[in-house]
Amino acid sequence: MKPEYKNWMPKGMVLGTAAGAAGCFGLAAVCGCTGLIKNKSVKTAATGVLLSAGAAAGGAALWMELLYQAFSYDGKRQMSRQIIEGIAEYVKLTEGGMGLDVGCGSGALTIACAKRNPQGRFIGIDRWGKEYASYNKPLCEANAKAEGVGNTEFRQGDALKLDFPDESFDAVTSNYVYHNILGHDRQKILLETLRVLKKGGTFALHDIFSQSKYGEMAAFVSLLRRMGYEKVELIDTTNGMFMSSWEAKWMALSGSALLVGKK
Repeated sequence: MKPEYKNWMPKGMVLGTAAGAAGCFGLAAVCGCTGLIKNKSVKTAATGVLLSAGAAAGGAALWMELLYQAFSYDGKRQMSRQIIEGIAEYVKLTEGGMGLDVGCGSGALTIACAKRNPQGRFIGIDRWGKEYASYNKPLCEANAKAEGVGNTEFRQGDALKLDFPDESFDAVTSNYVYHNILGHDRQKILLETLRVLKKGGTFALHDIFSQSKYGEMAAFVSLLRRMGYEKVELIDTTNGMFMSSWEAKWMALSGSALLVGKK
């Protein structure tokens, strides 16, 4: 049995965008090559708009397909696997320790951390919203079984308000989660995640920590240090660690970094 971690770029989105491009080009051909529209000016304008829309959709579909190939666990690049395993390297649980993975999706990071820490246990939570309909709790559990990992648990949860008391976990992780949460102060979301971390516990949070999404992260790192957190670092992962700077740019992942430290 092989795990199915899905793809961060849903294939349905790629195909749907490509179909939209084809539809625009088809309608442009109908407008331009038939007598459906009698007025010459209107026909020219409509054909031009449809061709432009088709070109834009086609370009988007090509970009999405390239992302799909890069993220695929079965492809040549396997960026998703590299990122997941790279984050998991920062997680070290003590005997009987508990870890929390926020926004676990298909369970990849939860399982990777659990595999590296058989002496502990990892809980993965996610809201599993409709925008990622193929991600769900049964998928996570099936993937853990396929990997032969028994020290995981998966629950539905909300990153904005974690259903755990303060200082419940020895480690907390996440990967490309918080930038998807719109209309909220993302630094506050980070603090909510860190709220459930025990004194002495470690964190490894990977996301697009750009100023437009998070505000001034250097100030946030300084805040954590003033709060008593130790070894806090914001590590750029676009300098060859997980991806090249060029990949980060064309994939719209510029600003990706790993926030690590100890409480």
